[in-house]
Amino acid sequence: MFSDELKQYDWDETTSRIAAKTARDVEAALGKETALSVDDFMALISPAARPYLEQMARKSRRITRERFGKTISMYIPLYVSNACTNHCVYCGFNHSNPLQRVTLTQEQVKAECEAIRRLGPFENLLIVSGEFPALNGPDYLEQVLHTARPYFHNLTVEVMPLKQRDYERLAASGLNGVVCFQETYHREAYNQYHPRGMKSIFDWRVNGFDRMGAAGLHKIGMGVLIGLEDWRTDVTMMARHLLYLRKHYWRTRFSVNFPRMCPAEGGYQPKVVMTDAELAQLTFAFRLFDNDVDISYSTRESPAFRANMMQLGVTSMSAGSKTEPGGYVSTPDALEQFEVTDSRTPLQVAAEIAALGYEPVWKDWDRRYDG
Repeated sequence: MFSDELKQYDWDETTSRIAAKTARDVEAALGKETALSVDDFMALISPAARPYLEQMARKSRRITRERFGKTISMYIPLYVSNACTNHCVYCGFNHSNPLQRVTLTQEQVKAECEAIRRLGPFENLLIVSGEFPALNGPDYLEQVLHTARPYFHNLTVEVMPLKQRDYERLAASGLNGVVCFQETYHREAYNQYHPRGMKSIFDWRVNGFDRMGAAGLHKIGMGVLIGLEDWRTDVTMMARHLLYLRKHYWRTRFSVNFPRMCPAEGGYQPKVVMTDAELAQLTFAFRLFDNDVDISYSTRESPAFRANMMQLGVTSMSAGSKTEPGGYVSTPDALEQFEVTDSRTPLQVAAEIAALGYEPVWKDWDRRYDG
C-alpha cells in the first residue's frame, strides 16, 4: 500500500530540496528526452524554473500533440447528493453547515441525464456525491449507474473511497473510472482539515487508489487541493504516488487535476494562493514528467486561461458544469460545492476549441469495451 511507501518521504525535507533547486537543475531536466525522475520534477516546479516557462511550454505542447493529437476530451459532472458526514473545514458540504441537503431520486437522476444530453453530445459523465454511506453508499451509487448507463458510454464517479469489492461491484454495473482527491499529503495537516467523519482516516483515503487499481478500473483520476498546504511539496508527493501506481497497476490509465481552492460556505479562506503562472508551470512540469497522463481543467478556471492551456498541455475539460445536486433541472437552488468561473454553454466551449484548431472529443470510450 502506498501509505507504507509514503512514510519514507519527509515533508520538510522535500520542501527544502525543491527550494534548493538551481537553474542548472532545471536545464538538466529540460534537456532530457528520456523519462524524468521525481528529482527532475522538483526542479521543474521550483522557483528556479520560473524563467524557463516559455521553454517548458514549448516542450509540453510538443509532447502533448505527439501523444494526444490536437484533441480535447469533453466531460460534464452530475452532482447527485450533497449529504455528507464529514467536517472538512474548506468544503461547503461540511456536515455542520446549515444548508438544504439533497439526494436525488432515480427519477431525478434520469431527468438530469436527459437535461445534460440536451446541452451537448456528452458521453463522459462524472457522477459526484458527498460522503454519507447510509444515503449515497454503494447501493445508491449502483442504482445511479444503472439509471445513467443508457445515456452515457463512459461513467466515472467522484465519491467516498470504497472497498475493493465495492469498486468491482460498481465496475460490473458500468463504472469505468474513479476520481479521488487526496486533498493534501501532509499527514498532520490532513487531520486538522478533516477532524471528524470517515474522511479523517488518512491511510484509508490514500490507500483507496490501491483498491481502485486492484479492482481493475480502467481509469483513475487523482489530485490535491491547491490552497491547503505548500503546493510544490504536495504535488511532489502526488508525483511519487503516480509513479507508484503506474508501477503496480500498469494496465490502468491515469489523470491529474489541480483545483485551486476558493472561499467556502462557513468562512474558509485558502492558506496558499496559486497564480495562473504557477498553475501553468505545474501543468507543464506534469506533462514533461508523465507524457501520457491526462491533464484535466474544470470550470473553476477562466475561459481565457483554459483556452491558452488547452494548447499547451491540458487534454480534457468540463463544460456547462452545475456543482449542486440536481442543478441542471431538478433542484437548481441547492447549494453549489464551488462557484464556476467558466459559465459558457458546452457548445460555446466546443466552438472555441474548434476555432483554435483543436477537436472537441465527446466520446472516447464505448460501453462494449467494459467486457
